[in-house]
Formats: sequence, C-alpha cells, structure tokens
Amino acid sequence: MNFKTLLTTLFLLPLSISLQAQDENEADSLRHQFGRMSVASTLSTATPYADTLDTENPSVKVVLYNNGTFRYVKDPKVLQDDKVFTEHWDTRSVNPYHDEKPLPDRFSLWIVDTLDSFCCPNTTKVFSKFGYRHGRRHQGVDLPYPTGTPVYAAFDGKVRVSDYVGGYGNLIIIRHANGLETFYGHLSRRDKEPGDWVNAGDVIGLGGSTGRSTGPHLHFETRYQGYAFDPNWLIDFETGTLRHRLLRFRSWYFNPNSRYVQSFDDEDEIIRSDEEERRLAEEQAKKEAAKRAAAERATVRYYTVRSGDTLGSIAKKNGTTVKALCRLNGIKETTTLKIGRRLRVR
Repeated sequence: MNFKTLLTTLFLLPLSISLQAQDENEADSLRHQFGRMSVASTLSTATPYADTLDTENPSVKVVLYNNGTFRYVKDPKVLQDDKVFTEHWDTRSVNPYHDEKPLPDRFSLWIVDTLDSFCCPNTTKVFSKFGYRHGRRHQGVDLPYPTGTPVYAAFDGKVRVSDYVGGYGNLIIIRHANGLETFYGHLSRRDKEPGDWVNAGDVIGLGGSTGRSTGPHLHFETRYQGYAFDPNWLIDFETGTLRHRLLRFRSWYFNPNSRYVQSFDDEDEIIRSDEEERRLAEEQAKKEAAKRAAAERATVRYYTVRSGDTLGSIAKKNGTTVKALCRLNGIKETTTLKIGRRLRVR
C-alpha cells in the first residue's frame, strides 16, 4: 500500500462501513492498527474561525481559522439527527435506559476517529477508583479538581442532563455520537444546558464540591447504554492520553468489581479468577441452602388428630396458634378435622 492510498484509507476509515482497500486482510490489519492508536489531549483552539466550507460528504465541513490553519469537522446539525440523540433521551434521569438489555460478551466501539478530538478531564493520578467504596458502588473515578477550575468536555457531544442531582451535586451528562455518555459531577457551576452541542475541550462548568463530597474534586463517569465501566479503560489519566481510538469491550468490564488491567493476559487471568469465585460462591450457596433445608426438616413436627380435637386445643397442646396451624397446613379456621389426619404443628 503506497502513502497516498494509506492517507486515503485513514481518512475514509471513520466515514465508511468498510475500508476501500484492494485486499481485505490488509484493510483489517490497518483498521486494527489505526484503532489501537492513542490520542493526545488537546483543548479547542482559541483562534476565531474565518469560514466554513462544505465537502462532498454532507456530514463533514472544513473550518478555516484566522491564523491560516484549517481542520475537518463533523457537522453537529447532521449528527444530531441520528437516533442516538433521540432514543432514550431524558433530560432529568441519570439512567434513561430503564429497559436495559444485556450487552454482548464482546463488542467494539469507536471512541474517536480522524475527525474527532479528545480532551483529558484532568492529567493527574486518580485518588478514588471505580468499584465499591465503603460498601457503596462508586461508578466512576474521582480526580483532584480545585473549586473554580474550568471543566472541559472529553469528547464532542450533546448535553443530555444539566441539573443538581442528589449525591452528584451539580451534574452534567454528555451523550456522544457513539452512544457513550460521560458524567461530570460535584461542579460548583454548570455552564451548559440540555440540548447544547459541545466540542471536546469546551468549558462546560467549574470544579467544586457540591452534593455528597468531602472536598473539591471532579467525579468523572463513563457509561454505555446505562452500564457504567471504569474510565481507566478509556483514558490514561496520568499521561492525559486516550488509550485507543477503538475500544474492545468485554462484558465483565461492566461488573462493579471490575478493574482496569494493561494486557489481555491479565484480563484472561481475571476472567478465570472471576469464574472460579463465581463457582465457589454457587457451591457455597448450595451448601447453605441444603443446610437450611436440613435444619428446617429437623424442626418439623406433626400431630395426628384425635377424637374431640379442635384447632384451638391442638394449638394449645403444641404451643402455637390457630393462624399458624392454618398457614402451615393450608387450611381455614372453619375446616372440619378428620380423625387420623396429620397436621404440621412446627
């Protein structure tokens, strides 16, 4: 493949269903290589733009800046017509996917392509990780963030929620064209409203400590179709880079106990470990159920009805109540007792 063909293929990669290459194996290889590329964090240019030009693709524009530079961008007006921005669209609910369906065991999702930008929320060490914390599920990561510091959108997208929401405090949720949603919580100020279109690097608010918070920080969450997963799968926060353009998901990423690992060997080991833990837990549950059943059987007592017995007298003899006898034997207080019938009394 010559250089010109390579550039053409890279440009067409995010815009076409299949790569336009003569050899499908070569195309698959290129797709894989391109997808595994990392992306550096950038902020939106502060240079005013001079003009916007159309291209042959109605969803792609050329933006010309006053400093003589230009870039290709996706047209938000075209993107917003996509069903991803209409289905399950709720400006009040944190999770609008009330009819959640299980995700496939494995699937891939383009995070950014050649026309997209990425902005790291904050280049820093994560001080509170994804998973359970103090017995409560923590569905994102916490990043140090002084009050009043500008908070930037990580990717291009449309604001779905901008509201004060319980423990999140001031919260902004942005949905992106690939269906991914990013959450920005504990803000001291919200600068965007539902329906606003934002680009990666746009300021959406200011850092703070609203909601359930012990100090200024940014709670950053990533969800797909309502399912939260560790943002570390997407972003290397210490270097501020997007790990891959194409993220290959596995179903266990969405387990609240899951954790980021750096290699597929580590993933396989975690999967084996999780399966072993699940098997042991199921065995333990069966043993406990059998133990409870045996204990219940050991305490079961029966009484044989004799001449002159009534439910009241039987209850009194066995230290129980008529209601309890009726419940244990599926009878009513008016049921006629036949001599020789066995009634359960315990």
